[in-house]
Amino acid sequence: MIAGIIANPASGKDIRRLVAHATVFDNQEKTNLIRRILLGLQAAGVNKVWFMPDYYGFYERALDVFSGENQLTMETKLLPMQCKANQEDSLLAAANMAELGVRCLVTLGGDGTNRVVAKGAGEVPIMPVSTGTNNVFSVMVEGTIAGLAAGLVATGAVEHEYSVIRTKKLIIYINGKVVDIALIDAVVLAEQFVGSRAIWDIGKIRQIVATCGEPFHIGIAAIVGALHPINRREAKGINLIIAESGEQTLDPTQGSLIYVKAAVGPGLIRSVPVRSYELMSPGQKVVVGHVPCVIAVDGEREILIGPNDFAEVELVQTGPFVVDVKSTLNRATEKGLFINR
Repeated sequence: MIAGIIANPASGKDIRRLVAHATVFDNQEKTNLIRRILLGLQAAGVNKVWFMPDYYGFYERALDVFSGENQLTMETKLLPMQCKANQEDSLLAAANMAELGVRCLVTLGGDGTNRVVAKGAGEVPIMPVSTGTNNVFSVMVEGTIAGLAAGLVATGAVEHEYSVIRTKKLIIYINGKVVDIALIDAVVLAEQFVGSRAIWDIGKIRQIVATCGEPFHIGIAAIVGALHPINRREAKGINLIIAESGEQTLDPTQGSLIYVKAAVGPGLIRSVPVRSYELMSPGQKVVVGHVPCVIAVDGEREILIGPNDFAEVELVQTGPFVVDVKSTLNRATEKGLFINR
């Protein structure tokens, strides 16, 4: 009955606060959120929680209010690992927690944070609480409810067939070698540097490969949602080829460009010219058609592709397990888990 908490102190603070209208999700609010998550975990019957160490000190700050009569009854411990203040912390923490028997990981961050956690978590379900910017994988949920749902998964009180979803992911290859993954989208940019990491110049996009996208999403997934919605449960993905600025038509035999209006960022609604698109089946690979380039995975520019490289993106159905909050709590209610007789 062990849970884990991985909180990213850097999430919710990227360049989109300058180039868009995103708000800052400050670390004090994250601390309050962690406290509510802890109370939810405890109420669900979790008896031990591991924390990832971080430069802000979420562990100490979150626990400082639990004293005297308000003392937590479950054990809380800080992972014995060195904090490097980069994404390697989340990867290592997730892997360590999986080895220590954690049954559910609660993450506080954006899609980029969860991508890294997923690489270390293995089969451990993730309860992704959104504290980032353009989030699709991580969800906006009240901390108490997130803690309850994660706790019901960690204790096994709700069966996996009711509580978790197996998500999709994308695998990125360079010259036949796996180099990284994405949970939501891999975006090809006509650039040759990583820079500020976050995608903010839509005019640089040349290709989008995505696992899902719906009309109510924001960010790159909103383009998919406005063009051809795909939910995270469907066994398919999509590959979009984006036209360059000023390009007016397709090949004469294929007709005009499709202009897709989408909320590509907080307060940023843009018309994106789509040259063509195709649906993808699990196991299908698509070629990165614009090189050299940078590939952004889940909103962060990470992968440099050289002029002589051959890059591909594959859709697979072996992504991380994710807690379905509504289904978990509904099943708990059906089983009478919230009723004392």
